[in-house]
Amino acid sequence: MTARLLFRAALGALLLGPALSVTPALPPVLPQPLEEILPIAPPSAAPSVPRPVTPTAPAAAVTPSDPLFAGQWNLQLIRMPQAWALERSAPVTVAVLDTGFVPSAELGARAVNGYDFVSSVQRAGDGTGRDADASGVGAFAYHAEIIANLIGAAHDGRGMAGINPQAKIVHVRVADTEGTIAVPDLVDGLKWAAGIPVAGAPVNPNPAKLLNLSLYADFIPLTGCDARVQAAVDAVTAKGALVIAGAANDGKDAAGYSPAGCRNVLTVTSVTEAGQRPAYANWGRSVALAAPGGDAARGIPSLSISGPGGQRSPNGTSFAAPHVTGVASLLLGARPRLSPALLRVYLTGSATPFPGRRCDPQPDRTCGSGTLNAEAALKRALASTLGRL
Repeated sequence: MTARLLFRAALGALLLGPALSVTPALPPVLPQPLEEILPIAPPSAAPSVPRPVTPTAPAAAVTPSDPLFAGQWNLQLIRMPQAWALERSAPVTVAVLDTGFVPSAELGARAVNGYDFVSSVQRAGDGTGRDADASGVGAFAYHAEIIANLIGAAHDGRGMAGINPQAKIVHVRVADTEGTIAVPDLVDGLKWAAGIPVAGAPVNPNPAKLLNLSLYADFIPLTGCDARVQAAVDAVTAKGALVIAGAANDGKDAAGYSPAGCRNVLTVTSVTEAGQRPAYANWGRSVALAAPGGDAARGIPSLSISGPGGQRSPNGTSFAAPHVTGVASLLLGARPRLSPALLRVYLTGSATPFPGRRCDPQPDRTCGSGTLNAEAALKRALASTLGRL
């Protein structure tokens, strides 16, 4: 299998899914910006008299006015409108390790051009190797834009609604023009994103506690977590950051993939609107949680300057992962000192059970604890004093 085909299994299917495969290749030029579119009283000696209890009314759901929201079935599935009634937004920094920076009208200045870790001059497509310009280049440059918009698109009455409309997104480029990802580039990107020094790169002024990896490493056998990637994930976790990764789109056991099969990674697979695993989505014990990734019949509605009319509807585990990342950022907004381990507990322990208690008719093809439930996760975090400042 050539690197190009492996990339289609990674970014073409794992990340972007079949929806991107029909898109004409874009020239390897830097993307242009979008136009803006926006104490208790002492007990009485008298005997107590039971009083009627008035049920507490549930918090009202929040409905953003963004026009695309009405079609964002994925946000309804994870109960985002109910979650927003508890925590509407939070200025939390998230790193997206992916194809690089693309200006987004949905994010504006909240999208940060981080660092380009693609070391090969030939594969980088920008005339240099590693440098301080993380701009995406080539046909797949807009993948990171979609991931970022899903996490953080503004609630401004224009375009789509993101999960956390105050999130700051730091773009860390680790994928080349073909979408292939070298292990050393991924390792250094992981460390830098979390604020760990990397030789030859400047100090990251915007270290993140959440790292979204809608990808997997190329040029290695898919037989388990690569030791170098595992060491980087362990270092990032020790730094207090949580790595959230897509499971991949090969319809196989995710344990063979890096980072999906690594320890300390919250690996996310896809479910459809019916809460079932689509055939493409990887599965297995490495998978912690499921989130909407869609299928060919119904993808994830998104804005992207690469799509007709500025919209796309891709499917893949690539788009499941940022749902979890976005919700995790709201949890960190409410409880800023939550550890990666507690974040994982709140996210997985509050999941909605799959229909019939399984995501797939074959019992070995498991999808984690259930489907992401943003409202339930936030309720768990808010009910505890753990993680408060």
